[in-house]
Amino acid sequence: MSLIERLAGLAGSGERAVLFTVVEGEAAGEKVLVVEDAEQLGDGVPEEALAQFDELVRGGRNKLVALADGSRVFAEWYGPPPRLVIYGAVDTAESLCQGARMLGWTSIVADARAMFLTPERLPSADRLIAKWPAEAFDEIGFDHQTAVIVLTHDDKFDEPALVAALDTEAFYIGALGSRRNQERRRERLLAAGVPEEKLDRIQGPAGLDIGADTQAETALSMLAEMLAVRAHRKGGPLREAKQRIHVEVE
Repeated sequence: MSLIERLAGLAGSGERAVLFTVVEGEAAGEKVLVVEDAEQLGDGVPEEALAQFDELVRGGRNKLVALADGSRVFAEWYGPPPRLVIYGAVDTAESLCQGARMLGWTSIVADARAMFLTPERLPSADRLIAKWPAEAFDEIGFDHQTAVIVLTHDDKFDEPALVAALDTEAFYIGALGSRRNQERRRERLLAAGVPEEKLDRIQGPAGLDIGADTQAETALSMLAEMLAVRAHRKGGPLREAKQRIHVEVE
């Protein structure tokens, strides 16, 4: 199979890949397609660029990479959209699903309380799963392009959901609740045997400090934090940022 044929088939397969194209340097025009957990097609692209595949495929964005010899390689990302997994069919969940749809993400809402988990209450969700956290998360199958947020405010759901999420590659794990509730939950999870370094992955209280009050504002705050975490940014005002606004070259 040729590189072009393999590239054309990615849309239907749901696989993630990066197409490396040398745009400046002696090897200009050379291409290599690297498919996650699969194969590599093409040649001529410097190994220095190809070695960044794992970081690039997890970053989920196109990037122009500058190499030590002065050449430049355009890394073009291919794959399905990120997924937002919400545990807790509360009102804020619908606002999160609406925001996720605007971003082009897929949203999944899970809750063991089937009476709340209805298309009427959550019309913007792409998928509804009426199961307890561990079962729901096993069915979904988290990966490094999955964000999860726990909204139930109920220990019998929150704690197993967070424990299950912490055993995955999810790029974002958030939990709703006050600082006092977050600290109480942290102590309970530590007592349950969750290592402290794992707990540091939990963003709680979830969201950026933008003065959110309504459900829509709260959802915006949380989604903004997810974007910032995925892009390895702090999420502060751009005028105070030390990095380029659009990071393309390293």
